[in-house]
Amino acid sequence: MSTLAYGKTENLTGVKWQDEKVAILTIPANLRSTEIAFSPSERFVVTGEVWLREKLSPFNHSASDLQIIAHAWEQWGVETLTKLVGMFTLMVWDRQKQVLYLARDPVGSRTIYYTRQGNIYYLASDMRSLSPYHSRYLDLVALRDYLCCAFVPGSRTMWQDVSELRPGTVLTLPDERIETYWSLQESIKDYPLEWHSKKLRNLLEEAVQDSLPQQEAVGVFLSGGLDSSTITALACKLHSEPIHTYSIHFGKTCPNELEFSGLIAQQYKTKHHILEITFDQMWKRLPETIGYLDDPIGDPLTVPNLLLGKLAAESIGVVLNGEGGDPCFGGPKNQPMLINQLYGEMSGYDQLQAYLISFKKCASDLPQLLKAEIWDKVQNEPYIFSEELDSTASYLNRLMSLNIKYKGADQILTKVNNLTKAVGLQGRSPLFDAKVVELSMQIPPHYKLSGVQEKAVLKQAVADLLPEKILNRPKSGMMVPVQLGFRSHWQKQAKALLLNRHAVISPYLNQSVIKDWLNYQGDTWDRYGVKLWLLTSLEYWLQTH
Repeated sequence: MSTLAYGKTENLTGVKWQDEKVAILTIPANLRSTEIAFSPSERFVVTGEVWLREKLSPFNHSASDLQIIAHAWEQWGVETLTKLVGMFTLMVWDRQKQVLYLARDPVGSRTIYYTRQGNIYYLASDMRSLSPYHSRYLDLVALRDYLCCAFVPGSRTMWQDVSELRPGTVLTLPDERIETYWSLQESIKDYPLEWHSKKLRNLLEEAVQDSLPQQEAVGVFLSGGLDSSTITALACKLHSEPIHTYSIHFGKTCPNELEFSGLIAQQYKTKHHILEITFDQMWKRLPETIGYLDDPIGDPLTVPNLLLGKLAAESIGVVLNGEGGDPCFGGPKNQPMLINQLYGEMSGYDQLQAYLISFKKCASDLPQLLKAEIWDKVQNEPYIFSEELDSTASYLNRLMSLNIKYKGADQILTKVNNLTKAVGLQGRSPLFDAKVVELSMQIPPHYKLSGVQEKAVLKQAVADLLPEKILNRPKSGMMVPVQLGFRSHWQKQAKALLLNRHAVISPYLNQSVIKDWLNYQGDTWDRYGVKLWLLTSLEYWLQTH
C-alpha cells in the first residue's frame, strides 16, 4: 500500500488522492499499487492491505475486501474490526469528523508503521515507504532487544522516531489514542483431550480451506515437521487443484529433513520441489534479503525463505506454511523456561533473565558486547516481556502468549509477509489464524507440553492424516548451518564486514568481542555462528536502510 500523510498536506508531492487533512501518496514502482475504497455515502475513505478469510454478511461478496470494509464501516464504525477475520492493515478516514483510524489485524499478519515530521504524520504498511520522513537515529533500547531476541519486539522499531502499531489495536488521530479491540486471554476449558483435538481439527480445516486460492494451484513450504506436514495434508485433502511442496537442504555434508518431507510429498502425491542452498548463496544473498525486511531479523532462515519463495513464485501465487505450531501448541523451546521455574534458585536467574537467555542469542553478552556508554544508557530500561511474565495465567500459557504476541508478530509473521511479498507471493499461515490462536488459550497446558511430550492436542487432531514417523519424530527445527558457515566459508568476509572501522555497528559494539567470536575463542556451546549471523544481518540492514 502507499504512504498516507495526515496533517497539513497541501504542499506534498506525489499525491494520488487528497482531502482536507489526508493525502495518499504514490509509492515506489517496485511495490504494489494502492486500492482506495469509498463507503456508499463517501463519508469514509479506506485504504490498506487486506485479505479477508471470511466475507462479511450481508455485503456484496463480489466486491473487493476493501470495498466490503468501507461499506461495513459506514454501518458499524470501529466495531467493524471485531467482525473481520483475516490479515489486514487499515487506514480509514472519516471525512465528516476529520478523524483518521489505523488498525492492524489481531495476530499481526500485516504491519503498520508511523512517524511524525513537524505537523504531519506519515503512515505506511512497510518501513521503506517511510524512509524519506524519519531521522536515522537508532533506538538504543531496540538495539539491545534485537541483540537479545534477533528481532525488535513491541511498538519500538530500530529507528528512534518510528513506531509500529501493535496487533489487535487501533490508533486514532489527531488525539493519538491507541485502543485494543482484540486481546489474547487465557480461558482454559477443562474438557478431555479428545474434545479439544476435535475442535482444533475443525478449526484447522476451516482455516486451511479458506486459505486456498479458488481454482488455482497452491504451494506449501514443507520441512517435514509436524506443523508443515499438517498444513500439507489438510491442503491436499481440501483442495482440488495441484499442490506444490517446497523443501530445502544445504548440501551433502549437512544434516537435512528430506526423508520426512519426501515421505509426506510421496503420501499425498504433491508436486515436490527440492532446493539446495549453498554456503556461497547464503552469504551473497543476505544483503538482498535483509533489504526487504522492515526491521532487522537475525533468524538464519531469512535467506532460505527468500530463495524458496523465488522458486515457488515460478509456479504459484499463494503459499501456505506451518508457522505457529510451536507458539500455539507447545513446542519444545519452552522447556528451558519450565525447568528454570522449577529450579530457578539453583540457576540463579530470575524469570526475565531466564526468558532472555532462552533465545540463545546475545543476552548474557550485552555488558561486554555493547560499548560501555551504550550499556549504561540501556541496562536499566525495562523489557516489554516483564508484564506478561508476571501475569496470573498458567506459566506455560504465559510463555506461549509471549511467543505469539512478540516472536509471532515481530519475527515470524513479519518475515513471512516481507519475504513472500518481495517475490510476488502471498504467504498465509493457517496455524496463526486468530481463531486457532484463541483456541490455543482454551486448551489445558498439559495437552500442549508435558515433560518431553509436545503438541499432544495437535498430534491427536491430525493423527489420521500423518504417518507415525512424522507424529512421533522429535522436534529438531530447520537447522541452518551458520556455525559451519562462519568457521569454514565466511570468516574472511565476516571479518572484513564486522571488524571494519567504518562498519555501521562499530559506534555501538565492541569489535574485540566480535573478533573473539570470529576466531571461535571459548565457544563451549557452539553458539558463536548464530550470534555472528545476527550481527551480520544487523550490519547489512543498517547499511541498506
